[in-house]
Amino acid sequence: MKEIEVIIDTEEIAEFFFHELVKRGYVPTEEELEEMADITFEYLIEKCIIDEEEDID
Repeated sequence: MKEIEVIIDTEEIAEFFFHELVKRGYVPTEEELEEMADITFEYLIEKCIIDEEEDID
């Protein structure tokens, strides 16, 4: 199986959730969006879909 590099941005996840929830009639707070994005990121790690790497700058 070929390995590819994917970059997951929790801010992008939060924005996606915001737009999708608003379309469904929900108005989440910024704090709720950040929590959902963090949970989604943790889920992807737990399911071994992604690996968390330290950002070396």
